[in-house]
Amino acid sequence: PRPGSCAYFVERKKRFCRMIPAPGRRFCGEHGQQEEGNDRKRIPCPLDPKHTVYEDQLQKHLKKCNSREKAKPVYFVQDVNAGLKDVAEIPEKQVPISSLSKEELENLIVKLKKASNGLELHLEEQILSHQALQEALNDPKNGESAFKHLKQQASILGNMEKLHLLGPGRCFVEFGAGRGKLSHWVDVALQNVENVQFLLVERATTRFKVDGKHKRRDSVFERLQVDIQHLCLNKVPILEKKKLPVVGIGKHLCGAATDLALTCLVESYTACCGGENEEPAPKRSRTDKTEVDSNSSADNESNKDNCKPVAGIVIALCCHHKCDWTHYVGREFFKSVGLGPVEFNYFQRMSSWATCGMRETTTKASTSEESEDHTNDTEEHEQTFSSTEKVSDTLQGILTVEERKEIGYLCKRLIDHGRIEYLQQRGYKAALQYYTESAVSLENVLLTAVPSPSLIPEPT
Repeated sequence: PRPGSCAYFVERKKRFCRMIPAPGRRFCGEHGQQEEGNDRKRIPCPLDPKHTVYEDQLQKHLKKCNSREKAKPVYFVQDVNAGLKDVAEIPEKQVPISSLSKEELENLIVKLKKASNGLELHLEEQILSHQALQEALNDPKNGESAFKHLKQQASILGNMEKLHLLGPGRCFVEFGAGRGKLSHWVDVALQNVENVQFLLVERATTRFKVDGKHKRRDSVFERLQVDIQHLCLNKVPILEKKKLPVVGIGKHLCGAATDLALTCLVESYTACCGGENEEPAPKRSRTDKTEVDSNSSADNESNKDNCKPVAGIVIALCCHHKCDWTHYVGREFFKSVGLGPVEFNYFQRMSSWATCGMRETTTKASTSEESEDHTNDTEEHEQTFSSTEKVSDTLQGILTVEERKEIGYLCKRLIDHGRIEYLQQRGYKAALQYYTESAVSLENVLLTAVPSPSLIPEPT
C-alpha cells in the first residue's frame, strides 16, 4: 500500500485501497472490519449500496451521504421537454430484429425505402475550420485522438461563423457538455467580444473539466447539472436577468438527447414569447405565421421585453440507435409517411448498421472517437455495438455488409429528416451537412438551424 493509505487489497481492482484511514488505523472506514478488535457491523448504504456504513452511524450518514436527494434547482421542471405524454402510443414490447422472418424484414425495408423516396439523401459537405484552433491543430504534442476532436470542433466553429452566430450579446448553451471543450473554443474565438455567457448542461458529474481556464471578465461560465428532459431555460437566473438570445450547441449529442435539446430550445424556451404562462404555439405554415404576426403586432410589442428567442442551433448528431419515440420531435413526419412507433423502434436500432458495419475494426473506431469528451460513455457504446453485431450475425444469409450499411444510413437520414421538418414547421431554416470526414468521425453529420431574421433581436 501507499504510505498513509489503507492496507486493504482490493481483489477486483488488483491494487490496494487508496482511501486515507483515521490516525492510528491501518484500514479505512470501508474496510475497517479487517482491523483487529473491530466488531462494529457495516451495512450497505440504503441510498447507494456501492458503499457501506457503520450500522450504528446510519442515521448520521444519511444526512450527509453524497447520494442523498438534493434540493432541485429553480430551472428543474419535471418532464418539461419529455414530449409524448400519451403512453398508449408507445409499443409495449420491442421484438428483436433477429426474430423477424425474412418476409417481415423485407417488408420493413420496403417501408423504409418508400418513406425515404424523395428525401435529400446526399448531404453537402461543409468541412470548415476556424482560426481559434489553428495553433492547437498545428501542435505536434496532440495525439491522433485529440487531433480528431480538434478538427471536429474547428469545423463546428467554422459553421457557426458562417451562420453569423459567433458574436456579442449571445448566450451559448452547450448540451451534453462533458468537459466543456466546445464552449472553451467558442470562448477562445470570442476573446475580444463583450457580453457573452455560457451555460454548460450535463446531467452527470464530470472530471477534468476545462471551465477553470476561462478567466476573462467579459464571458460568464455556469454549469447546469440537470437532465435536458427537465431543463427549463426560462427559469435559469442568468438568462432571466440578461435576456440574451440563445445559441444551442452540442458535439455528439447522443440520440434522444438531441430531441430533448430541440424541444427545450424550440418549445419550452421559445414559448415565453407568447406569454409566460401560455402553452407553446401550435404548428403553423410560414404563410399562416406571417398572417398571424401581422394581426398580433400589438401583442408582440407588449411581450417584446420578455421575448428571448433562439438565435441558432448547431448540433453534431450521434447515436441514432439511442433515439426514443417518446422524445422524438419528428413523430408527425413519421405519421405523414405512414409510419409509427413500431417502425421507428426498428429503424432506430437498424441505424447502427451505418456506423458499426458489423466488423470489429469499425466498432473500435466508433467507440474511440468519443473517448476524450465522453469517457464515462465508452463502455455503454461498446456494449451497444457488440450487441448489434450479435443481432447482425443472424442476418448473414439475408443482407450483405454493404446492404446493411446502406439501410442503416437510410434509417439515420429518415430520423434526421423528421427533425428538419419539425424545425421548418416552427419557422427555422434547418439543414444537415457533413462537417468532417468519415475518417475523423463516423458520426459526421451536423444539424444547423437559424430562425427568420425577424425573430432575432439586435445584439445588445
